[in-house]
Amino acid sequence: APLALALAALALVPAAALLPTGPRLAGRSSALGAVTGRPDATSSAAGVEWKPDSWQKLPIKQPPNYPNQEDVDDATDILSRKSPLVFAGEVRKLHEGLAKATMGNGFLLMGGDCAESFEEFNVDHIRDTFRVILQMALVLTFGGSMPVVKIGRMAGQFAKPRSEPDEVIDGVALPSYRGDIINGEDFTPEARIHSPYRMVDAYHQSAQTLNLLRAFSTGGYADISRVHAWNLDFVDQTDEGSKYRELATKVDESLRFMSAIGVDTQSSKFTQCDFYTAHECLLLPYEQALTRVDSTTGRYYDCSAHMLWVGERTRQLDHAHIHFVQGIQNPIGIKVSDKASPEEVIRLLDAVNPDNIPGRCVIIVRMGAEQIYSKLPTVIRAVQREGRNVLWCSDPVHANTIKLESGLKTRPFERIRAELRAFFDVCDEMGCHPGGVHVEMTGNDVTECLGGSVCDVTVDDLNKRYHTHCDPRLNGAQALELAFLIADRMRSRQGLPPLL
Repeated sequence: APLALALAALALVPAAALLPTGPRLAGRSSALGAVTGRPDATSSAAGVEWKPDSWQKLPIKQPPNYPNQEDVDDATDILSRKSPLVFAGEVRKLHEGLAKATMGNGFLLMGGDCAESFEEFNVDHIRDTFRVILQMALVLTFGGSMPVVKIGRMAGQFAKPRSEPDEVIDGVALPSYRGDIINGEDFTPEARIHSPYRMVDAYHQSAQTLNLLRAFSTGGYADISRVHAWNLDFVDQTDEGSKYRELATKVDESLRFMSAIGVDTQSSKFTQCDFYTAHECLLLPYEQALTRVDSTTGRYYDCSAHMLWVGERTRQLDHAHIHFVQGIQNPIGIKVSDKASPEEVIRLLDAVNPDNIPGRCVIIVRMGAEQIYSKLPTVIRAVQREGRNVLWCSDPVHANTIKLESGLKTRPFERIRAELRAFFDVCDEMGCHPGGVHVEMTGNDVTECLGGSVCDVTVDDLNKRYHTHCDPRLNGAQALELAFLIADRMRSRQGLPPLL
């Protein structure tokens, strides 16, 4: 019915942007402890009293190999005197949105580049990725009839873990490329040196990116009518009478109905949006240098991003990365593969969210379509048995990377779709809320992932626009097609007839 469609569309855009709460530099200790942890955030699973620099006392995976400690101290000192990139009030607002999603009243959309680069930084690239995330969010909001929390893998996603410390080409071994925040991509001894001053360069680029994102999200670019028009451009590429066109038509009917009954679609709720940033918590000297004490609460926040996640390679309980995130108040994601046991996941939740507060922890599942049916139910069952508040989020791309004979890495769209389908199937079977999706994507028209029914990329197409600095990304059309597929699944969970 038009009224039902309109009510769903009313939730398309969250409240307008936040007024920032200004933090100050982190002191030696926190008098008030953690708002999302124990009353006194002074200890960790590793048995070490927590301070912003206490991670240095613990073993660490994937550390940089800086040649000169004095340069490290100088670079981190420079960063510690810089303004925060994000503000505590923004982080708290994100936490509220994730808490609602944890309880089944929202959906998390995380998307962006595998790794940002200094060379490719430009306004158009940021604008195009932001645009596609908004397009995906509109489709998901309509499909699920619930608000979508929008987070970009942007303004800080520079560092990348590596399986091998060195890269060998034609018998020459050099340190592996670890992302622009650590070293350069060119295969030369000079470029591959780990330089701490790259952290300062990354900070300045992140500040510019956040300035642009704030302008785009509050300056009219996020207008819901504009976003819907972009989606219509997408469905114009599909076959006449396609299900994509049918869904877009229903969104259009909702917007027209709201306008007809006098809803002011020019108000800030329809022309602005909340948009957050996240990156992997990998390079701890950078994270420590941007950790501050909030002036209104006395609690620690990592002001490099609104949310951080800990990767599969660095989430050891007695190591530095888990210890560091225990003391900050940002929402924390934890990547979980098919290798994670239910007991390990419970221990991680004990460490990161001991008070079991909704919105604090996002479990980002990356298992592969073949493994998820057998591995994920046991993890969910353990979390349910212990009564833990967790937001379940699917990362359908990382476990579906293949290497072709040419040496190129790619990701078949059908495998990504299959893992998403399996994630929803398992959540339905276990009676839990499939609360989010985390994808590596770009607004650019790249040819890095195979397949897609709207933009079918073949093996022969890969070399046309294969631009990634790390792993292959979905292009804009593939990402939006994925959003339509998820929206259709969300509609079925609402008891609505499928469209696709």
